[in-house]
Amino acid sequence: MAAAGAFLMLFLVSHLATNLLLLAGDGGKSFDKAVEFLLANPVIKIVEYVLFAGFLIHIVIGVILEVHNRRSRPVGYAVALKSETSTFSRFMIHSGIIIFIFLLLHLYHFFFVKIGLVDIYGGAESVHDFFPMVVYMFKNPVVSAIYVVSFIFLGFHLKHAFQSAFQSFGLNHDKYMPAIKFVGTVYAIIVAVGFSIIPIYFLFLY
Repeated sequence: MAAAGAFLMLFLVSHLATNLLLLAGDGGKSFDKAVEFLLANPVIKIVEYVLFAGFLIHIVIGVILEVHNRRSRPVGYAVALKSETSTFSRFMIHSGIIIFIFLLLHLYHFFFVKIGLVDIYGGAESVHDFFPMVVYMFKNPVVSAIYVVSFIFLGFHLKHAFQSAFQSFGLNHDKYMPAIKFVGTVYAIIVAVGFSIIPIYFLFLY
């Protein structure tokens, strides 16, 4: 689960970097060039399958671990743990469920359009003409709000997931764990804020 999670965290950095090109102010030209490059690269097609496998593995194992933990201790502790780590750990399954629901929505808006399961919208000329679809979608305040709230939950999920991955790999140590927690917090904030900027930009500024 930690390995799949680490792979997904790396993917989010790449995905964010590509999506921020939507804000270049050139009518989506920079973003379209990046999309064309990705579509023309055969390695990306393989990575796409690996990506879906990573999501599936992470989700399935997450559910299995949650069920196992609940069965191991069906009665909760008399005194709840108050540490920051335990708080995020207890709610990882909840934030994970929210992120999973958001993922399905996100796939519906874009990936399902690309593979032809959903009709193109927003004046797009092809299934790969994503920029007008983005503009059309984020002009809807409800959709933009759902995306921003989902990104906030993603940030909380990533904050714990980052340090948890290091612990799972046996790389935690009292000397440098504070630095790992700091980097994890910065990473979570950058991802959550970076993705949130996009719907906010198109809703209020574009």
